[in-house]
Amino acid sequence: MTSAKNKLLAAAALLLFSGSQAFATGKPAAEKDSTLQKDYILNTMHRVADWQLNAWNTTGFKHNKVDWTNGAAYTGLYALGSMKGNDKYLDFLVKIGNDLNWNTGKDRFMADDYCIGQMYSLLYTKYKDKKMIAPFTLLADSIVAKPHDEGLEWKNRIQSREWAWCDALFMGPTALSYLSTATGDPKYLNIAAKLWWKTTDYLYDNEEHLYFRDGSYLQKKEKNGKKVFWSRGNGWVLGGLVRVLDNMPANHPDRKKFEALYKDMEAKIASIQQPDGSWHASLLDPESYPVKETSGTGFYCYSILWGLNHGLLDEKTYWPVAKKAWAALTSSVHPDGMLGYVQRIGAAPDSVDLNSTEVYGVGAFLLSGTQLYQYVSKHPKAW
Repeated sequence: MTSAKNKLLAAAALLLFSGSQAFATGKPAAEKDSTLQKDYILNTMHRVADWQLNAWNTTGFKHNKVDWTNGAAYTGLYALGSMKGNDKYLDFLVKIGNDLNWNTGKDRFMADDYCIGQMYSLLYTKYKDKKMIAPFTLLADSIVAKPHDEGLEWKNRIQSREWAWCDALFMGPTALSYLSTATGDPKYLNIAAKLWWKTTDYLYDNEEHLYFRDGSYLQKKEKNGKKVFWSRGNGWVLGGLVRVLDNMPANHPDRKKFEALYKDMEAKIASIQQPDGSWHASLLDPESYPVKETSGTGFYCYSILWGLNHGLLDEKTYWPVAKKAWAALTSSVHPDGMLGYVQRIGAAPDSVDLNSTEVYGVGAFLLSGTQLYQYVSKHPKAW
C-alpha cells in the first residue's frame, strides 16, 4: 500500500512540475505531430495511391502505360505495395507488366523509355518469373555493349542515345542497377555508374552542387540573375542517386564517390528549403515561382529520409528538414486524395497551383511516405 501511495505522489509531483514549467516558460507542453503518426502516414498514402488507381481505372491512362511518367509512379506504388497488407498495389503492377508483355518503350536507348525497367526488376526479385525481365535484359545487354562515345551537347536527338539531361539519372541508371540486383550480374550496375559520371561531368555545377537540366541551360539565367536550376530536375537526380545506392554493394569502387555527391547535394538542398517546408520550381530564384511544387519536394523528402534511414545524414540537421517537407506534401493532398501543386511535364521551372497534378508526383509522394514510415517506426521518440 505504501509503495502504491508513493507512486501516486511521485506522479502528481511530476504533473505539478510539468505544469509549473509550462507556466514559467509561457509555453504549452509539446504535442506530437499527428501527420507523423504511422496510421496517418499509411492512410494518407492509401488515399493518394487509391485516387491515382481510380483515375486510371475510370478515365484511362493519360500517358502510355510504358511511359516514363507512369514508370515513376510505379516506383512509389511498388514501395507502398511492399508494405504488409498492401498486395493490391503489386497485383496492379503485375497486370501492367502483363499488358505490356514486359517490354520497354519504342525508343530503345532513350532512358525515359526504359524507366519502367525498375518496376520489372523489382517484381522479378519478388516473384522470380523470368518473363518479367527477359526483354529488358536483352536491351540492357545492348546498352552495355554500346561505345557511349558521343558528346552530350543538346542536339541531334542525343537523348535517344545518351543520358544527356539530368532527368535521365532517375530513369536509366536506376533501371540498370535494379537489374543487377535481380540477376546478380554487376555489369549493369557498372555501366550505370560509368554513364552517371559522364552525365555528371557535363551537367553538374561544382559551385552550386546542383545539376543543370541539359546543355542548353548551361548559360541561362533566372530573373534574379542566378543560374537556372530546376527543382524537379534535381529531384530526379537525388531520387535516382539513392536508388542506385540501394543496389550498390558497400565495397563497390564507386560507392564512396556516390555517397560524397549525395551528401554535397543534400547539404545544398537543405540550405534552400522554403519556410513552408517546400522547394519552389526554381531553386535559386524561388520568388519567380512563389508557390510550392510537390514533385521536386517529394523527391527531396524521399532522398533525405532515405539518407536518415541508412545513416548517411545527421539526424539533428536533416530530420527537421524532412518533417517540414512532409508537412508541405500532406497539406497539398485534396480531400479525395488528389495530390496538388505538381508541376506539369517540362524541362524548366514553371507555374503551378493547387489543382496541378501528375502521376510522377504521386510516385515521389509514396516513396517519401514509405521512407517516413520506416523512420518513425525505428525512432518513435523523434516526433
